[in-house]
Amino acid sequence: MTATLEIVGFILCLGGLAVIGATLPNNYWKVSSLHGSVITTSTLFENLWKSCATDSTGVSNCRDFDSMLALPAHIQACRALMITSILLGFLAAVLTLLGMKCTNIGLSDEDGKMKFTVTGGFLFILGGLCSMVAISWYAAMVTAQFFDQLYAGTKYKSPCSLSDIKVTVVKTKWQLMAPYLGALFRNEEQG
Repeated sequence: MTATLEIVGFILCLGGLAVIGATLPNNYWKVSSLHGSVITTSTLFENLWKSCATDSTGVSNCRDFDSMLALPAHIQACRALMITSILLGFLAAVLTLLGMKCTNIGLSDEDGKMKFTVTGGFLFILGGLCSMVAISWYAAMVTAQFFDQLYAGTKYKSPCSLSDIKVTVVKTKWQLMAPYLGALFRNEEQG
């Protein structure tokens, strides 16, 4: 595997990690729907950490969720998956940086560097899968509650930004797999 391919794959991985990092604090994971409402004076929106309301003048008030144990199970699981994704991405970035051919930090033998790089690549993929599961599960729950006729709570919808972020994460992570899996199979063919 050439050093250029490793650098491009590493930059793409860091880009995917940055997208996941930008997704986590985003306030608009779900937004209240205007469905069935004649006059709307406020908009409610939530993410994994807080609930906010904006009135017609544009003033926004946010409130952190009181207790983690009082939250629904899917929100707790999505929090855990997103945090795991970021931690795996950070660990993968360190391992990949140590294992790249263009770095002189850490190992000096080629076989050890390749193992670090491939391990980092798989951790990037695993972190991406964690974030994809979390975002997809959250969006599925919002959609299910929206179309449930017996749901008595506020009807929310997934804004376009969450769908766009999910598609971006999916595309980025699938693009990342090629250089690392290619290096793995190329290494197996040589051995």
